Amino acid sequence: MTDHAIKFSAPGGPENLEWVPITVGEPGPGEVRIRHHAVGLNYIDVYFRIGLYPSTLPAGLGMEGAGVIEAVGAGVTHLKVGDRAAYASQPPGAYAEVRVMPAMNVCVLPDDISFETGAAMMLQGLTVQYLLKKTLPPAGLKAGDHILFHAAAGGVGLIACQWAKHLGLKLIGTAGSDEKCALAKAHGAAHVINYNTQDFVKEVKEITGGKGVNVVYDSVGKDTWDGSLSCLAPFGLMASFGNASGPVDPIAPGILGPKGSLYLTRQTLFTHISSREATQAMADDLFAVVSSGAVKIVIDQRYPLKDVAQAHRDLEARKTTGSTILTV
Repeated sequence: MTDHAIKFSAPGGPENLEWVPITVGEPGPGEVRIRHHAVGLNYIDVYFRIGLYPSTLPAGLGMEGAGVIEAVGAGVTHLKVGDRAAYASQPPGAYAEVRVMPAMNVCVLPDDISFETGAAMMLQGLTVQYLLKKTLPPAGLKAGDHILFHAAAGGVGLIACQWAKHLGLKLIGTAGSDEKCALAKAHGAAHVINYNTQDFVKEVKEITGGKGVNVVYDSVGKDTWDGSLSCLAPFGLMASFGNASGPVDPIAPGILGPKGSLYLTRQTLFTHISSREATQAMADDLFAVVSSGAVKIVIDQRYPLKDVAQAHRDLEARKTTGSTILTV
């Protein structure tokens, strides 16, 4: 039987994604071959497809998946043939029935977590882990502190709502419709704001008694940037980790002073999981909070892998909520 993968040969729209036959060989040193049961869909996949993040073409897409290890290369000691496994990893290439890939970020998937959940949670869940546990204002965060989280009804957002509540944080979530706001609220957001019908800066100031929030976690980018800075308390942290609405225009560092001596950072998951040890420690934290039931992974959309073009259209049109998986 011939295996297949999704490839694209030029940057552009979802129509450029092609279902093509592939030949997959044996893993080399430090690599594994994994046969996917499910693959995750993330907005970073769109960035690669449109060329915002460059690729050597033709290229694959996809940064996370879950399946069974079929072969192990020399030097790989933490995985064996037959292991259930899940990962968030570079290089892109998860949109495939089977692939050979670096083993460093591949983790054994606990038996009580399904392949679908594993595929849906690794990139998004590890992102929330480094945001809430590592990307902090100078004074840190403590129970009762307010934080602002944009796109709170998305896959990352719904995990953040639950995990923040588990940590005792008061998450203020924004979303683009009343339905999405209700979803974020149902998953643990302390407050929700529809940024299409409400002034989120005004609402945040009212919720916090005029003080502002200690940190803003922003994956939206251009559309929310200026307002996000205005939501911060003095010495607050602006944590950018995506730009779904487009890249943020260049800013002058001098504006951070008058707004309250603010801190600014641009984070990416792959800096945090740049070693086997760091990856496993973060994954263990994620597995524990999911296995405990404190965080439930919400899978609201499923598409066959070969129909991923439609999944991309729906994602870019903001028609999705929670996590999306591609079934293999």
